[in-house]
Amino acid sequence: MQHPDFELYDNVGRDAEQIAAARYGIATRNDLLRWARRDAQPFLAEHPLPDEPLPSPDMAPYLAALAAAETRAEVSAVTQHLLDAAEPALRAVSDFLLAVAQWRGQNRGAAKGSPPKLLMEAASRSLAVLAIADEADLATLRAEYDPAPAPNIPAPGQTRASSGLPPAPPHTPPAGPTPGR
Repeated sequence: MQHPDFELYDNVGRDAEQIAAARYGIATRNDLLRWARRDAQPFLAEHPLPDEPLPSPDMAPYLAALAAAETRAEVSAVTQHLLDAAEPALRAVSDFLLAVAQWRGQNRGAAKGSPPKLLMEAASRSLAVLAIADEADLATLRAEYDPAPAPNIPAPGQTRASSGLPPAPPHTPPAGPTPGR
């Protein structure tokens, strides 16, 4: 049964999603959001939420510092400062998404790919951004400050001993008393 607001469209002025939705008799993303906004109006009247987006951080100081950076250490300092500054906002978003996933216990026994599981994955991934950026920064610092040792390759014309095993220890005399003559 179709939602009462859903009407099949003609294709004039419609985008691909709308055309496909009409063909299959399903609602578009915009249809779903419009219906939810309409049905939530009384609730939102009792629980008003801010209309403006969350404040965006001022990236100008970070970009200016990055442009002026000349060493990996300086780039890392800017990167780590930004990650530290962004962490509280990303953690708040992650916590909210987790709360939505757990709303009224809908996550208990939820199947993989279900809305609660997808929300939990989104909560995790929102914090993964910080971990991945930190990992990249540390890998860059490791390459700068603690590179892997160069392999011990013999000079041209020299051959390596046997099979790559460590050299045999020097000969040591047997321990203990020696047999008499």
